[in-house]
Amino acid sequence: MAASATHDSMANAIRFLSVDAVEKAKSGHAGLPMGAADVVTVLFRDVLKFDAADPHWPDRDRFVLSAGHGSMLLYGLAYLTGLGGDKGLTIDDLKAFRQVGSKTPGHPEHGRTVGVETTTGPLGQGIATAAGMALAERMLAAQFPGVVDHRTYVLASDGDLMEGVSQEAIAIAGHLRLSKLIVFYDDNGISIDGRTSLSDSVDQVARFRSAGWNASHVDGRDVEAIRAAIADAQQADRPTLIACKTTIGFGSPGKQGTSKAHSDALGTDEVAATRKNLDWPHPPFVIPDDVLAAWRDAGARGAAEREAWAKRLAELDPARRSEFERRVRGDLPKDLDGVIDAYKRQLAEQAPDVATRKAGEGALAVIAPLVPELVTGSADLTPSNNTKVAATKEITPEDFSGRYVHWGVREHGMAAACNGLAVHGGFIPSGASFLCFTDYARPALRLAALMKIRVVHVFTHDSIGLGEDGPTHQPVEHFAALRAIPNLYLWRPADSVETVECWQAALEHAHSPSILALSRQSLPALRRTHVVENLSARGAYEIAPAEGEAAVSIFASGSEVSLAVAAQQILKGKGIAARVVSVPCMDAFFEQPEDYRKSVIGAARVRVGVEAAVRLGWDAIIGDGPFIGMTGFGESGPYKAVYQFFGITPEAVAEAAETRLKA
Repeated sequence: MAASATHDSMANAIRFLSVDAVEKAKSGHAGLPMGAADVVTVLFRDVLKFDAADPHWPDRDRFVLSAGHGSMLLYGLAYLTGLGGDKGLTIDDLKAFRQVGSKTPGHPEHGRTVGVETTTGPLGQGIATAAGMALAERMLAAQFPGVVDHRTYVLASDGDLMEGVSQEAIAIAGHLRLSKLIVFYDDNGISIDGRTSLSDSVDQVARFRSAGWNASHVDGRDVEAIRAAIADAQQADRPTLIACKTTIGFGSPGKQGTSKAHSDALGTDEVAATRKNLDWPHPPFVIPDDVLAAWRDAGARGAAEREAWAKRLAELDPARRSEFERRVRGDLPKDLDGVIDAYKRQLAEQAPDVATRKAGEGALAVIAPLVPELVTGSADLTPSNNTKVAATKEITPEDFSGRYVHWGVREHGMAAACNGLAVHGGFIPSGASFLCFTDYARPALRLAALMKIRVVHVFTHDSIGLGEDGPTHQPVEHFAALRAIPNLYLWRPADSVETVECWQAALEHAHSPSILALSRQSLPALRRTHVVENLSARGAYEIAPAEGEAAVSIFASGSEVSLAVAAQQILKGKGIAARVVSVPCMDAFFEQPEDYRKSVIGAARVRVGVEAAVRLGWDAIIGDGPFIGMTGFGESGPYKAVYQFFGITPEAVAEAAETRLKA
């Protein structure tokens, strides 16, 4: 480090890059970077294992800014340390803060900005995702000892810890004793409304300790105390919270310690007063040479450690090294397609009538042994979701060599932690619950789609077909709500062959999350002829052609495809030729070439949609044709009686088609 660069000058560089960027944009949150600058200066200068020249080094320490509104803290650090070299952030990028198309958006976005390990902004998601990242490190270290050994650090705000997902995250991390997870709590006592005491009186240190964490208080400006707390955390046998008492907007004479420092630009006069108060006479966006040199030294500090790691990797058995590199790249095993094809042939020959959740278990039993990076789990519904197979040994606090996570009743935390497993690299995570409870998982599902990461969730009990549990558990609007999320693929297979095809397609979507919506009730086998091509991957295809020219096309998904096939036979008996199209994934179908979409939709005069859910989204396929589905909530009763009660039957489908033909 350059001798003339003091800790205060290095921390002030962070403060004023944030102040200047927010002031130029007239928008943003400079208060958090100003208050937390001392903490992150100690972390990045003295502790964090990283090499600015190789920001994607697999064994780097991760830093997650859970308090994403303080994004200029992260952008400032990336620039100061030289992260990414020529491909990193420039002063011009900082000047473009919060502008359209810039590398410095209002909240950090994974994949858009170097150094952003995960997208944050919705409070609580960062710390919950970090729990998954820390779990990924422990699991990968168990599988590749000597190659993986790093920590995950988090900076979290009062808001992060108020959000309910944080409780799920700290419970997961505490139970699993994820000792390499270290969270700094920016304890500034201020939220948007004013003092946090207006709405909160939780003792966070006591709360974390009760969840099995090591936790302590420090002065957020005491360099030695911060350094000592980190050293203690690194030796702990459990995750650690370091509650750092800070002052929001530190250095601003008129706004520090108040809610006005949270999300307002300081203003010209206050910026000038802050510069004078902190003895920072430099113009906006200007960092003195000695200070920048000190930060660049910090960025280069990990180069030797990275080179030593690369040497250890090179000395691995070639097969193990190749496997590690494959998993980090995210490539699927080469022999997967052949095994899946053989399994599809077997299913077509056996034609089992089973619930697709059971078919999903069968598919996993074939896929999991070949895809060691696939991690499954369930939110306390393992016997119902059927996501545990022989190849997925359970993970415990004492043994991270397995691949099955008991998440507990924590859909919110599970989905976010799965995102963490994915962004960490080396894993394809899969959580599971009932489809209705995607309501609890939705924020993390949306972020997975935004981050373009591969997560394959299994959500069973996908319709009124779950029966007796009734409307509280019967999803009716959820298909439409999930299909509305860009870049999220909802797969709803109709039988066992489609189920394994949907699993295959989901795994092949390397830059998108997927949901497999599976039935509780048994469904008849429909695909009895083996086809090598993955028909489900195209989103929709003709599963039952008409005899002659079709007057009616019936489109259905999942458990309703068999109803559509039965309706086809009723219409045949009346001399009406009908065809049936299975629609396992609308999102995938709408991405197909136009000529394929037209051929699947066909030229029949009447198009009917069938799904045990609301109509929203189906008009793009059936136009103004009749829809047999739901218009309200469900009902408790045996599933066949519930379908009958709501008129979702082959007879109703056939009658709707016939009526429209006569119109």
